[in-house]
Amino acid sequence: MKTCEDVMTPNPVCCLPTDNVALVAKLMKSENIGSVPVIANNETKKLIGIITDRDLALKIVGEARDAKSTQVESVMTRKVVTCRADDELQRAMDAMSKHQLRRIVVVDRTNKVLGIISLADVATRVDQPEKTAEMLMKISQPSEEV
Repeated sequence: MKTCEDVMTPNPVCCLPTDNVALVAKLMKSENIGSVPVIANNETKKLIGIITDRDLALKIVGEARDAKSTQVESVMTRKVVTCRADDELQRAMDAMSKHQLRRIVVVDRTNKVLGIISLADVATRVDQPEKTAEMLMKISQPSEEV
């Protein structure tokens, strides 16, 4: 069985909680990514949150907030579902399905960001099309939250 490390994209682009969301949106565009882990600082790379394109759409555009004056910490998700590099990939896939996530951050024992696994990583690096399709179906179900 593959591990999370086998499938993850290593060293993902990260941001700081004090960065403005306009900068993060530019990062997402230039790197062609949909989420950016938020780290405490560049030295420890300790994960403290995540900001997604959905956060930008709902919390910035949807609430007509100014992207240049809004800091990441005011719109990021603080409770991040993570996995470890040595976890079996199935564990990460189960967590993604359960929490309806398209991406999961890979951290070490000190919560340092090591990588990220996206649904696309699973689809292109794991030869299990049925499992990938099943996971996509679970992730895409309407959620209970309003």
